Amino acid sequence: MKRITLTTLTFAITTSFNIYADTLGFSVGSYDVDGSRSAADFRLDYEYDMSVWLEDLKPWLGAEATTDGTIWLGGGLLYDWQFNDTWHLKPGLGLGYYSRGNSDLDLGYPIEFRTQLEITKDINAQNSLGLAISHLSNANLDSENPGVEALNIYWHYRF
Repeated sequence: MKRITLTTLTFAITTSFNIYADTLGFSVGSYDVDGSRSAADFRLDYEYDMSVWLEDLKPWLGAEATTDGTIWLGGGLLYDWQFNDTWHLKPGLGLGYYSRGNSDLDLGYPIEFRTQLEITKDINAQNSLGLAISHLSNANLDSENPGVEALNIYWHYRF
């Protein structure tokens, strides 16, 4: 009986580690890429390898900071569509807290939505590189709603 229990427990633990391979993403890019108030943009994103509601619809958390002191902290959902052996297209939507810092760009409200489209290429089983365009906007929660675009290069590490 002890042997069956130990075998079952070992199988359950190893299976759970193989199923869930969460991803940590690091990125650098340009904030306000199409405007006159650009700054360097740095991001740290955590993607959970679990589907919610639909297969490949995954939750994520993110932190973003720019060289002019702007920060965004939030999370949301992304759809990880693997359209060939090594390529992924990842549209995503998130909601988070925004602080403009020392930036001249005021997005108008402390709650901002982040939409993003990323194309990613797997380098090996643990690493991938991606290019993403994203948009921050308060979706007219405030009369001031200029929005801002960022262009980022991502490195993702699966563990």
